[in-house]
Amino acid sequence: MTKEPYDLRKVLAELKTHPGQYHATDVAVDPNAELSGVYRYIGAGGTVARPTQEGPAMMFNNVKGFAGTRVLTGLMASRQRVGLMFHHDAHTLGQFLNDAVENPVPPVMVDDAPAHEVVHRATDPDFDIRKLVAAPTNTPEDAGPYITVGVVLGSNKAKTMSDVTIHRMVLEDKDKLGIYIMPGGRHIGAFAKEYEAANEPMPVTINIGLDPAITIGCTFEPPTTPLGYNELGVAGAIRQEAVGLTPALTVDENAIARSEFTLEGYIMPNERIQEDINTHTGKAMPEFPGYDGDANPALQVIKVTAVTHRKDPIMQSVIGPSEEHVSMAGIPTEASILELTNRAIPGKVLNVYNPPAGGGKLMTIMQIHKEDEADEGIQRQAALLAFSAFKELKTVILVDEDVDIFDMNDVMWTVNTRFQADQDLLVLPGMRNHPLDPSERPAYDPKSIRTRGMSSKLVIDGTVPFDMRDQFVRAKFMDVPDWQKYLK
Repeated sequence: MTKEPYDLRKVLAELKTHPGQYHATDVAVDPNAELSGVYRYIGAGGTVARPTQEGPAMMFNNVKGFAGTRVLTGLMASRQRVGLMFHHDAHTLGQFLNDAVENPVPPVMVDDAPAHEVVHRATDPDFDIRKLVAAPTNTPEDAGPYITVGVVLGSNKAKTMSDVTIHRMVLEDKDKLGIYIMPGGRHIGAFAKEYEAANEPMPVTINIGLDPAITIGCTFEPPTTPLGYNELGVAGAIRQEAVGLTPALTVDENAIARSEFTLEGYIMPNERIQEDINTHTGKAMPEFPGYDGDANPALQVIKVTAVTHRKDPIMQSVIGPSEEHVSMAGIPTEASILELTNRAIPGKVLNVYNPPAGGGKLMTIMQIHKEDEADEGIQRQAALLAFSAFKELKTVILVDEDVDIFDMNDVMWTVNTRFQADQDLLVLPGMRNHPLDPSERPAYDPKSIRTRGMSSKLVIDGTVPFDMRDQFVRAKFMDVPDWQKYLK
């Protein structure tokens, strides 16, 4: 009997067997701000304005204006849920993904392509992506409907390298998307520059509604996955099953064969569009730090040539500042930090956690193992290693191995009982960081922030000096292995 390949539908079928992890509703919902507004209360989490909480993934079966299309949100808005979907302990997902990066299973071409069950071409007289793609808005001030979790697949001109990345993309016209490609580091951006220099359009596919192994795996960045590394191999390693690809129908590029939706098209050379050209709100959409992004005056343009989808398709979306970003960006960053520190100072960083407070990008908590006096100071070396490789990281908190890095109360306990600000606080001014942090503007700190996107970095060293470790022993409670019997 042939095993059913992994795709979003297989993952959802597995998820439904875990109580409290999935909920579907037939209540009508407007994709314009209402859908995200509803899920904000149910399960968004992350840096979303309170009240919010961790809750189930949610399927909206009755989306106004889009009969026959369901919208899924919140699939990855829980670390525990990601662990369930990956069949792995949620506490060690960083190391699990690190192993996947080191042992990739490359994608393969396949004949079976459910993504092409229904085809709409731009040459059709009634073609309009705004009516075909149920892309929600996060808030009433968004620049427009956004594809928030579309995996862009593209290649260099010589077709010797391919890559997948996620970018925010706004539906601007019936066959036009605006795409924000953040400068530096993204392979798709490097390929697009190559095409633009030659004044040629770059063929791409945008793949939506995927196995989260693909969605999370494709968010790795250099130096962990350098130019030429195709992150679809990470998903293959997570599943021990190669991701299936199929040729696109209208452009010279491949598509992910089991995606729910695929948009085909070209990144147009030397063409730009105002992000909020249809709304003029000055806002883009809420981003992972919890604030609305400014509308970009000059987004790159994707000319859409076709939309294909499965029968009874699922449009997948994320809320910008939700816990989903923490899973998509934070867990791969944990893996990358572990990979770097394991090479430079093996055995000294036991685990890493990028918590929701930093949106998965801006903060990391590192669990340090000090074996003898010669290890004193190695914890600060670990923080510098993390900063050197990941410019978007702003705050590092260092803790001992008896601290649960996934419990912020335990982390803050260490800051309050194993930390002195005049001794254990390190500030590194004038460094690069993420341009979406609103505090990174010259008016905030004209001395160290010369241009937008610069920041001071912070290290909070909450580790006990090795020669004082006997003075910081936690109260020792009795181990009771069968404690759960008292709850029956």
